[in-house]
Amino acid sequence: MKSAPHPGLPPAPARPIATALLLLALVVLVLASFASLPLQWSAFFTTSAARSIAEFLGGFAPPDLSPSFLLKCAAATSETLAMSALGTVLAAIAGLVFALPAAGRFSAPARALTRLLLNVLRSIPELVWASILLIACGLGPFAGTLALAAHTAGVLGRLFADALENAAPHAEQSLRINGATPMAAFFYATLPQTLPQMLSYTLYRWENNIRAAAILGVVGAGGLGQMLKYHLSLFQMEKAATVIIAMLLMVGLVDAVSFALRRNLTR
Repeated sequence: MKSAPHPGLPPAPARPIATALLLLALVVLVLASFASLPLQWSAFFTTSAARSIAEFLGGFAPPDLSPSFLLKCAAATSETLAMSALGTVLAAIAGLVFALPAAGRFSAPARALTRLLLNVLRSIPELVWASILLIACGLGPFAGTLALAAHTAGVLGRLFADALENAAPHAEQSLRINGATPMAAFFYATLPQTLPQMLSYTLYRWENNIRAAAILGVVGAGGLGQMLKYHLSLFQMEKAATVIIAMLLMVGLVDAVSFALRRNLTR
């Protein structure tokens, strides 16, 4: 027997059938993925696989801690940090420029075209951007910086545009009614509302770009990734271990700093 709802509580909202169908489709997709991929779990959990992994990891010990090599790692770390920071700054500037038309500030066609451009920028991974730009710019951190900026501009442009569209319009409308120009009303009303959120997005993307910058060196874009590829290709595992430790320390430090800054911005 069904119990009657409590008289003081509102009735539960009806769940639309589209939501249930979407969840069912996601479950079917996950099951189909497991069924279609040749995942050899039995080969992974074997004694020979465990022995091979242990032998490989044993080659990394002990890491090379010679002063000359540590200085090289420090220089590569600073190069990776510079790539990520400069790429993020360029992307934030471009993202804000793209966010204005993408948020419908000019016209509907401009909004559609800008959002299409942002989709293209963020759909191409950083490694692909770096491979393309290495042809134009040559080996080194310049191509990696531009690759990070291109991909991140697509991500931040979309996030900034959504933040602008979701901002409360009343303050800007009040300034416009009282004679302020559209640009002045935007800078004095809407932008201050969304600026903490935009800065939080930018710091979070900087965290991601630190990891991406370390990987981009694998294709020749400089930094720690290029050092890691070089020493692994020569089977110099002790030096590679030092580079990996430098990556872990750098990512952990930047994550902690970025988290603290984002926490202060959102208070």
